[in-house]
Amino acid sequence: MKSFKDKLILGFMCTILGIVLAMQFRIVQTNYLGGGVPSQRLLELKSELKKAQEEKENLIKELDSYDKKLKEIEQSASEDSAIIKRLNDELEKYKEIGGFTRVKGPGIEMIIDDPPKELEYDVDGSIIMYRYDYLLRIINYLNSAGAEAISINGQRIIANTEIQLAGNSLQINSVPTAPPIIIKAIGDPDTLKSALDWRYGIVGEMRDILNLQVDIKKLDELEIDRYNDIVKYKLAKPADE
Repeated sequence: MKSFKDKLILGFMCTILGIVLAMQFRIVQTNYLGGGVPSQRLLELKSELKKAQEEKENLIKELDSYDKKLKEIEQSASEDSAIIKRLNDELEKYKEIGGFTRVKGPGIEMIIDDPPKELEYDVDGSIIMYRYDYLLRIINYLNSAGAEAISINGQRIIANTEIQLAGNSLQINSVPTAPPIIIKAIGDPDTLKSALDWRYGIVGEMRDILNLQVDIKKLDELEIDRYNDIVKYKLAKPADE
């Protein structure tokens, strides 16, 4: 009788424990795996992202306005001094070379996206983000072909640009981005395109080996934004000759 009573108590306790665990699991599932709270939070994050993007666009417009005013002041001062005019011309040239001015001209636009959704692969997540080394190779090929300006998803590529995978996003100039990857390059369109899209070339590898969707268009004119961050050298200093 005692053994039966102990088993009954133990069974009752196990039942209560099971109910508590089930309720806890239901609460966690509701709050974190698709319930109302995450959906609401997702909407909030989307709203915050849209607001941040609008603020960024407004700041860029404001910066362009200040740049325009500064150029007007520099031009006015240059009219009174040939030395200042020569210095301003040199400054503009090096700003253009360094990627700190918006530029436009003929070139190519390359769009890279992951394989179609109906195809199945053993790789979780984005293939092009996982194999971002192909983006580094593309930059090298474009530079070798005489590209005068390059951007990836709106980020200007300069000497200090870093491209790396951080968590679930690809970071370019420390800015998260995701496929589709849009690469713009200013230069001779025929030369730039032929540097990438030739038999057994990198575009063929991306299509045949990684099954990526790759499209390259030659354009008579495209625009590439400037580099918007500040480059600081903490250790490097001018060396005396």
